[in-house]
Amino acid sequence: MTGPGESSAARLLSQAGVLRFPSSRLDLFIMRDFLGAEECDDLVTIIESQHRPSTLADSNGDDAFRTSSTCDLSPQHPAVAALAEKLSRFSGIDPAHAEPLQGQRYEVGQQFKAHTDYFEPQSADYETYCSVSGQRTWTFMVYLNNVNAGGATRFRAIDKTIQPERGKLIAWNNRKPDGSLNAATLHHAMKVRAGRKYVITQWYRERPWG
Repeated sequence: MTGPGESSAARLLSQAGVLRFPSSRLDLFIMRDFLGAEECDDLVTIIESQHRPSTLADSNGDDAFRTSSTCDLSPQHPAVAALAEKLSRFSGIDPAHAEPLQGQRYEVGQQFKAHTDYFEPQSADYETYCSVSGQRTWTFMVYLNNVNAGGATRFRAIDKTIQPERGKLIAWNNRKPDGSLNAATLHHAMKVRAGRKYVITQWYRERPWG
């Protein structure tokens, strides 16, 4: 039985078009055409209109570690609200456990070096980010456009590189079956070589958000 902040392999694989990457090291799922072209274009327009430089929890002193832009998406916008609801239905996760949806925008040469989505319990910023809502459980990310070159997402531990493709969703559990944090979820948003890259990310938490 999964909790309100959790999805499951059974839940995701019960839906048409969902594929599971064959690995014993992490739960990673892929689905093409999760969003249609019009849905993607609407979200790209929002991101393009109000993005800001991305920030980094627990800065490591590397100014080139994360060079993208970020858009904090308003839940009042119809396209954003529709996507949040769609992801909740798809994942089976109570929407109360969802962080606000976030868009990311990458120009040529921009990247987010290899990182995990969970917060390190021993880090300086752990209490700031996790004291209320707890740790991140699942990540759901959707590519919003086809990138001319580059911009893939690479999971190093399992030697899997996922190419951006408009409407494609990827999802993974940030923890192992025993509930411990899974370092094999380390992933690299690789440099865009030509064009731009737009993605949208939904993170879920152990406890209700905020």
